[in-house]
Amino acid sequence: MTDREKTPAPPPRWFVRSVWTGHRLLFRTTGRGLSRPRPGDRMGMLRLRVQGRRTGRERAVILGYHLDGDSYVTLAMNGWAEADPAWWLNLRAHPSAEVDTVDGTFGVVGREAAGEERERLWRRFDDYRGWGDIDAFSARRPHTPVVVLDRR
Repeated sequence: MTDREKTPAPPPRWFVRSVWTGHRLLFRTTGRGLSRPRPGDRMGMLRLRVQGRRTGRERAVILGYHLDGDSYVTLAMNGWAEADPAWWLNLRAHPSAEVDTVDGTFGVVGREAAGEERERLWRRFDDYRGWGDIDAFSARRPHTPVVVLDRR
């Protein structure tokens, strides 16, 4: 049995896409669905608005996050599928973006954490519910970027 066969299976793709669609619809129609992270409890939810790398149009996605000082930290995981999520490809092409949070809207610059910073931030995901077993799920992907959104 390979390591990949031992790791738990992520939710089916149809389920992940349905949850994403429902969350965006909830936010768009009610303005609700965002939250602050609570260490020892749940992750926070923010809305990231990026510029499309091909169209130049605004694209929005709701992401789980935790804080590192004034920076928002998330994972570019695409529901644990192998491919990188479109928002991450867009953010790499155009690092300047906006986040909507329960505390307001802020300009951010996105980047990938590396080295010791990545390891430190990766370990912090265990302090929050909602991510699942990120070590096991990330073993199914070639690489899972830890994305830092630094306030401008």
